[in-house]
Amino acid sequence: MEKKIKAWQGWLLFAGSMIVVFVLGMLAASINERRAEIVTIFNNKKTEIKGIESRNELFADNYPREYNTWLQTADTSFQSEFNGNQMVDVLAQRPDMVILWAGYAFAKDYSTPRGHMHAVEDIIHTLRTGAPVSDTDGPQPATCWTCKSPDVPRMMQSLGVENFYKTKWGALGSEIVNPIGCADCHEPENMNLQISRPGLIEAFERQGKDIKKASLQEMRSLVCAQCHVEYFFKGDGKYLTFPWDKGMTVETMEAYYDESDYADYTHALSKAPMLKAQHPDYELSQMGIHAQRGVACADCHMPYMSEGGVKFSDHHIQSPLAMIDRTCQVCHRESEETLRNNVYDRQRKANEIRNRLETELATAHIEAKFAWEKGASETQMKPVMKALRAAQWRWDFAVASHGGSFHAPQEFQRILGHGLDNAMQARLSTAKVLASLGFSGDVPMPDISTKEKAQAYIGLDMATERKQKDEFMKTIVPEWLKKAKANNRLIVKN
Repeated sequence: MEKKIKAWQGWLLFAGSMIVVFVLGMLAASINERRAEIVTIFNNKKTEIKGIESRNELFADNYPREYNTWLQTADTSFQSEFNGNQMVDVLAQRPDMVILWAGYAFAKDYSTPRGHMHAVEDIIHTLRTGAPVSDTDGPQPATCWTCKSPDVPRMMQSLGVENFYKTKWGALGSEIVNPIGCADCHEPENMNLQISRPGLIEAFERQGKDIKKASLQEMRSLVCAQCHVEYFFKGDGKYLTFPWDKGMTVETMEAYYDESDYADYTHALSKAPMLKAQHPDYELSQMGIHAQRGVACADCHMPYMSEGGVKFSDHHIQSPLAMIDRTCQVCHRESEETLRNNVYDRQRKANEIRNRLETELATAHIEAKFAWEKGASETQMKPVMKALRAAQWRWDFAVASHGGSFHAPQEFQRILGHGLDNAMQARLSTAKVLASLGFSGDVPMPDISTKEKAQAYIGLDMATERKQKDEFMKTIVPEWLKKAKANNRLIVKN
């Protein structure tokens, strides 16, 4: 019996080794095929492109298959159990988030993202960018454009990176007009993958790394990491910076921010110095099993496809759930239904903690406001402020990431769990403060059951916000487009 067991163990070890060799071989073959594909396309170019070319249409003749699939990022028909590529009003679905972002622009407007084709359109429409009427007006810096268009590298080259960030968002409305496209990720002359945004390059340099030494497989994730990461606007110049100097975990980034007492905003209710996470997709994905096994972002979000005997990358960047046969099933042999439910199961469990944490955070901010009104001192409230900052940073780090509950489910739930603990600690500390002030009852809670009620409670005049935005869309934006066309920044379509 012992000999049989050892024989089986040996066979299983051999089989496992063969599977690993097979997967690595498939990845290597795909990379080599991609190189060959680039060479073939490069030798059959119809349009000569030099320098930074932000007009995506000019790439169509040279790369028709890639271009035609990229056009499909305009599609908004996909819907999974929790997300998709449609614009959904998240604040209407989860009004507690209005309370969490009181004092910050996200309390006005926050929707699920659409495809890359809509990047410029959506940032112009959102209430978060305000309604600037001149080049020096408006609430946001030009830094907000950074990840929205291939026009950004062109303008950074023209103005200089520092001056680009210092400029007001509205000042570049007639220049940033083409949606995320070819030149964001490719060198226009040869289509090699490139890093076109300085933030990622600078983050690598501060860590003593040379991003130019990245392999092709690494680049198939790093081009995404130019934008799908956590970052902040540093200093008065609003210089876009990745907080990776101490590491890429939620704790090491928090330590980086704490070291300089940085805060994105002061909470309008609790007065806590808050951190607003952007979208740490790359950081969380690197903590998951797929990235640890060498799978790149493009393997799942831009899978290979064939047309007329030509193999190429699908540039309709979207959820892998929309094309399971070309994503998950390349490696996994289970049915589409099983694989889809594997993802949903992770999301459902993560959302249980997420929903509880949002409720506790909203309550904690309101209770802290009540304590201030009862006469609490800054010394008394210091533990409350610290716990609230830590709790919401963890909530936001998880929730702001796209696909984090699948990319790294254990880390995702760990972060939310620690966030829930900090939220409870904040509430406990507030209760102690209130007790010391002679109050021992339940803190009265406002009706924040809808987005509109929550926004009214935190003092937002949404009617004025929408009126100003409507006027901006009718008067300013058409002038931006007119100027862009006159300056040949846009391809005029017949």
